[in-house]
Amino acid sequence: MDEFTKIEQFKQLLEQEQKCPESLPKPLQALWYDKKGDWNIAHEIVQDASDADSAWVHAYLHRKEGDLKNARYWYRRSDRSESKESLAQEWEQIASYLLMKVK
Repeated sequence: MDEFTKIEQFKQLLEQEQKCPESLPKPLQALWYDKKGDWNIAHEIVQDASDADSAWVHAYLHRKEGDLKNARYWYRRSDRSESKESLAQEWEQIASYLLMKVK
């Protein structure tokens, strides 16, 4: 399955389902709740995780919040450059990357 198909399926699932599938990896769960408008739950999911993918989502969330100093810290932890894209573009970039890792 290609990247476009996976992201489109994820977006459709977001529109159709209210509850996040627990089978999704934690960083994708966080993106799910962020897209559903629940920044707090999204943040709770990734705030104590130590993996690079969660750190990337954590950076995005703090950038969205407007806490750029904290976001920069988490970008460094994720070994990623600070995003200069729109928040919507960054969300899509992260989700696409994470979905490609899901078997």
